[in-house]
Amino acid sequence: MRFVVLGAGALGTVIAAYLARAGEDVALIARGPRAKQLANEGVTITGLEDFTVEMEIVEQPSSLNSADVLIMATKTYDTAAAIDAVRHMKLGSIFSIQNGVMKNVQLAEAFGDDTVLGAIGMLGGAVEASGAANFMMDNPILVGELSGADSTRVADIVRALKNAKLTAAASNTILTEEWTKFVGWLGLSGLAVLTRQESWKFMTDKDGARIVARIMQDTAQLPQHLGIPLKTGPMFTFEAISSGDEDAVVAFLRRRGEAQSTTAPNFRQSMLQDVDKGKQFEVEETFGYTVRKAKEFGLSVPTVETCYRILSGLNRMLQ
Repeated sequence: MRFVVLGAGALGTVIAAYLARAGEDVALIARGPRAKQLANEGVTITGLEDFTVEMEIVEQPSSLNSADVLIMATKTYDTAAAIDAVRHMKLGSIFSIQNGVMKNVQLAEAFGDDTVLGAIGMLGGAVEASGAANFMMDNPILVGELSGADSTRVADIVRALKNAKLTAAASNTILTEEWTKFVGWLGLSGLAVLTRQESWKFMTDKDGARIVARIMQDTAQLPQHLGIPLKTGPMFTFEAISSGDEDAVVAFLRRRGEAQSTTAPNFRQSMLQDVDKGKQFEVEETFGYTVRKAKEFGLSVPTVETCYRILSGLNRMLQ
């Protein structure tokens, strides 16, 4: 299969490098100095494994005509520009591992419903000063038809990811997976930026964990309103989040934080990594989206809204 990965941040770089090392036909779309560095020096991965691999680096997407699979790995605020850059391409399938839950609708509007797959990427990493992608957490990449049906194309994509030694699986409940990830991610990302700490530190703190829990409980109302069931995720149990048992969510978070202090002690949420670099981060497409949808649905999300106001102000200061 011909893979094109759009976005050379940590996760896009990791996925492209592993696929290329496994012998897949891969092009990685990158910009500016990063594109030139990757083209000249190769793509380097550190962390769970250390290797460098050569692959096709594309700075001008207009030079690409088609792909069997296009993987979107840009920041959410770059989505519109990223879509415009590849809108001309003939695609077999496209899916996004971006944060947030707006992505499927945006992709379908540009490429058609039949082309779009649902997906989440739970893996974690960071781009180092050297340009290498530090692969810290090999959590699953899940891919699935939005209809919930089995399909050959999903099976082929998952097989390629697994052959590349990435953790991957097909999902028949991908909307549940996407919303479950979003609920947990929003809580962790908000506290990461507000505390400027590695994830395990605020997760193990009793007050930090409680604010994360309240953000997650606020956000969980949206999929429940839409009739999309959640599942037990990495940061909460389904029973606790559904029943509103805040103490149970806090206890679960603190246990996960203790585990992460050993397995990924240096991991910082992607939103915090952007703040560390003085860059704009993903507020409107995540916290803002949640606040706006809650208002549309007549739901109250006070903790999310408070964090949204604070984070929006910080984001403006960084622009």
